[in-house]
Amino acid sequence: MSTTRSSDPAASDPAASDPTVHDPRQRRTILAGVCIALMAVIASVSGLNVAQPQLTVAFDASQGEVLWFINIYTISLAALLLPLGAMGDRWGRRPVLLAGLLVFGTASAAAGLAPSSEIMLAARFLSGVGAAMIMPVTLAVITSTFPDEERSTAIGVWTGVAGGGGILGMYLSAVLVDLASWRWLFVLPVVLVVVAVVMALRSIPNSREAAGPAFDAVGSLLSAVAVVGLVFFLHEGPERGWTAPATLLSLLAGVIAAAAFLAWELRRPAPLLDVRLFRERGLASGSVSLLTVFGVQAGIFVVLFPYFQAVLGWSGLRSTLALMPMALLMMVASGLAPKAAARIGSRSTMAVGIFLGVAGLVLMAAFVSVDGGYLSILPGMLAMGLGMGLTMTPSTEAITTALPRERQGVASALNDITRELGTALGVALLGAVLTTGYRGAVDSRLHGVPKDAAHAAREGVANALAAADRLGPQAEALTRAARESFVDGWQQAMWAGAAVMAVLFVYVLVRGPRQRIGPA
Repeated sequence: MSTTRSSDPAASDPAASDPTVHDPRQRRTILAGVCIALMAVIASVSGLNVAQPQLTVAFDASQGEVLWFINIYTISLAALLLPLGAMGDRWGRRPVLLAGLLVFGTASAAAGLAPSSEIMLAARFLSGVGAAMIMPVTLAVITSTFPDEERSTAIGVWTGVAGGGGILGMYLSAVLVDLASWRWLFVLPVVLVVVAVVMALRSIPNSREAAGPAFDAVGSLLSAVAVVGLVFFLHEGPERGWTAPATLLSLLAGVIAAAAFLAWELRRPAPLLDVRLFRERGLASGSVSLLTVFGVQAGIFVVLFPYFQAVLGWSGLRSTLALMPMALLMMVASGLAPKAAARIGSRSTMAVGIFLGVAGLVLMAAFVSVDGGYLSILPGMLAMGLGMGLTMTPSTEAITTALPRERQGVASALNDITRELGTALGVALLGAVLTTGYRGAVDSRLHGVPKDAAHAAREGVANALAAADRLGPQAEALTRAARESFVDGWQQAMWAGAAVMAVLFVYVLVRGPRQRIGPA
């Protein structure tokens, strides 16, 4: 990717061309500030999941409307990551970060006070816009201000917050919903935003690329349409049906826009994203690894929550708490990954992490049962947390080091888009495998069950348990059949995830980032 120098002050300003911060205390404050901002964004992705029943009652909304409260944030975030990350490179990362925090904080407060569904949808959309300004800039600030010998460690901390922060945010959200009201969910991001603004004003320096050709507006529009189309297809396919007109239309729009984006970027002398860089092993393997790891992780959470709640009978708060060991180990492993990479190399560290992820999935598939409870899956969860933490940090670093320092906003946005697409793809894939496996298994266990109850049981394990409450003498048999069928579907989803991760393991061994021993 070419860079252009001009007479713009940023081109001759040493702080703009070399924004490295040399004061260790300031670097620690910068890292804390951007991680707090990132935590606000990540927590808002998962926070509303725990309050769906309360939102349905508060707004007299359908389940579809409530899902849009959640999905519109994710879709607007994913669609705008690349263009807003590029704007951070051009206009300055500090002002874009502060503007994003202002938009995000204001929109979060508006969502907490929303009197109607329409206001809630608008507030959540604006929250996604603000998050798209914040998320890529937080990583770009780290990669542009930290010296080479400390950058890997800082990226490891950022990756740990990005990977485990969603679970931590979900747990805090569940506590707030249980103790107070769903409206208190939005107090947490507002408080985090206020803290992040204060720390950004005190410590984060401004940095931006030298002035160059005009902003790639066409590429930005095409990338946004492509991401919206593909993410909408993956989000809505399970709900509307994969062959529904709206689902197919969104897929078609996404594919056409993605093809047009590739063609346009290949023709531009200064593209928004130089797609030729994907020939480089680090960028390609880092992107594929993050896509797969976050996809499997998100798909596993889709399986874990019904297991805790429907099979084990746990509350939402207890179910979220059960994920904390995995999340904490993932965050710790992300911080330790740079040290492992310095000893055995980035590719070997990624391969070890992926292998542990495969092992964790196999352990859960092999030992999960209705009667085994939490302890039957805990070893697998811990292995997955450790493996994913070891994989995410070198994968993120492989992406950011593939682009020059002045284009770190774009590199960070690419990293974030990969995560979002992987999450949507994993939920769709493993969720479909679970549903198919459950229905196939429950059909063979419904002999003698009344027709209405059997029909309800085929819709899902939660529906089966609700039908069993009204069934009388056959309730225990239906409950047992539904829970055992869910475990059968669980095992098929785990084996599918293990197969995908095994393919990734081979790919990284063959085409992973070039082996580099020592600090980046």
